[in-house]
Amino acid sequence: MGLSNKQLPKLGFLYLDYVLRFFDYSNFKGWPNKIEAVTYHWKNDKDRFIKEVKRKKIDVLIGNIPATAYETFREIARELPHVRFIPSMDTQFSNKSKENVTRFAWKYNLPIPKTYIYYNHKNADKFLKRCEYPKIIKKSYGPSNYGGYFVHKVDNYTEARELFDDRKYHPQYMQDFVPMEADIRVMLIGHKPVCAFWRRAPEGEWLTNTSQGGSMDYMDVPKNVLDLAVRVSKDAKAEYWACDVAYGKDGVPRILECATAFAAFPYIRDWIAQYIMWSLSEGRFRKPHMPMFNWEELGKMDATILRTLRHIHFGKFSPSYDGAYFGKKKKNYGGKKVHIHKLDEEYKVYDVKRRYAEEWPSEIYNYQDKLALKPTASLKSKSPKAKDVPHPTTDESSESVMEDVKISVDELSDFLISVEGIGKKKVKNIINHFGSVDEVVGVLHQNSSILSEVKGITKKLVSNVEKAWKKLLK
Repeated sequence: MGLSNKQLPKLGFLYLDYVLRFFDYSNFKGWPNKIEAVTYHWKNDKDRFIKEVKRKKIDVLIGNIPATAYETFREIARELPHVRFIPSMDTQFSNKSKENVTRFAWKYNLPIPKTYIYYNHKNADKFLKRCEYPKIIKKSYGPSNYGGYFVHKVDNYTEARELFDDRKYHPQYMQDFVPMEADIRVMLIGHKPVCAFWRRAPEGEWLTNTSQGGSMDYMDVPKNVLDLAVRVSKDAKAEYWACDVAYGKDGVPRILECATAFAAFPYIRDWIAQYIMWSLSEGRFRKPHMPMFNWEELGKMDATILRTLRHIHFGKFSPSYDGAYFGKKKKNYGGKKVHIHKLDEEYKVYDVKRRYAEEWPSEIYNYQDKLALKPTASLKSKSPKAKDVPHPTTDESSESVMEDVKISVDELSDFLISVEGIGKKKVKNIINHFGSVDEVVGVLHQNSSILSEVKGITKKLVSNVEKAWKKLLK
């Protein structure tokens, strides 16, 4: 039956002045309780924002964070450990910069054009003198990083040098040029593709952005592109997600961009809201059914109509009433002909749960702020002393991470049982509540007060655990 009105979490919309709103009340049609709204006013608004969230007793904050506010909201999220952010700060890591997209792809061994990131501009110049051309140069970070206007193709050292001298991009971010048929935007909800379309460059051009004259169509998106998008969404632990995939002339798909902030028709946002309501209500609300390749049919409509469609509902296949048409309709897919309704079983909707451990802590991965005013500094001198993370490019960034504390189930159980007042039953409740040992360790690292969410764990027990954990780490 799902949760009652009183049991439902209290929702809040996360808004920012001067930033377009991704969600509004109309997207969450049918939610029975009041949805709060909290607006961040920039400058020194962090403390006031935190107090307002606490005063309104918000359990879940829903909304995207723009690049220039991302690190501030990392701090805010830590001050609000009981509040779930949707999407999570870790999922929104790729929203901040193209560099972050690259580091995300490096970690999960995702196919991307070979990429070079230089904070030391002298080293970058040496690279530019010896590398092969053409190269793609991009603005990695900033408030206006959209539409292809900060993406440039250079054919020789002179062009690259003049571009960097004029634009002052920092870090200096470059990729190998990959000849491609077109790129494909894939939108996903709960790791399921719900919309996908080609973006093709004008004849004789290479940029595919529609704002730069590119065209789009929805037909016959390759299976390997959709499979890659699903894989990337799962790696990002994303409730909702969009990927831009370059479909190379060699037939290989490569990730160009990925983020939770993307242009989407209103009905897509409605589906995301329906998904969130279903996930948060333990099944009280209907899980949206989004048939595979419905985008091909919807794409035949004029764009002005698509922009006005709201709250679209599809029924699942049933031979009793639609078998005469849809039951016989097949599609060439993955090298064979398949009934379209059968493909719904291949791409499932997953219920993405909250995670507590930080995957991308700012102390390690906030290169942009650490070296923002030192374009000739070496990142090596700034990195924590830890093992190197392998990555496929030769750049001077020397990416590194802190050693994770790896604890087995038995070791965690032994630690918790050693705390006065905690027995095997409470240990089991703790691990079940957070879903894994890594998540429990994440809670202990970041804010052990979150343990009070677990049934039977009092504030006194939380205090005892916190003291024992600090003692263990000494």
